[in-house]
Amino acid sequence: MKVKLAKWGNSLGLRLPKAAVEATGLEPGAEVDVIVDGRDLRVRQSLPIKRYRLADLVAEMKRLGPENQPPLVAWGPDVGAEIIDDGYSRGEISPRTIGNKKRAPRGR
Repeated sequence: MKVKLAKWGNSLGLRLPKAAVEATGLEPGAEVDVIVDGRDLRVRQSLPIKRYRLADLVAEMKRLGPENQPPLVAWGPDVGAEIIDDGYSRGEISPRTIGNKKRAPRGR
């Protein structure tokens, strides 16, 4: 089917015939993908992107129960840069003790 392009601001608009809209189920405001392949131009419906909220994912995880959780993997001992050797990692201090330290007055 042939259609004419129309000037729309600095762009060109493509008016879709009623038969094409009914055949594809498009509605005003629907998003489409425009694919340029050499000198060919294709217009196709965009696939909807399903978005999830974290709360919904956690609720579904709890609904499925612990028997559907993936098994834990033993990766072995830490090696390299992930090893942190400080007072917090050794359990010598905690966030509470860090916050309670009194600061020494600054001298001039």
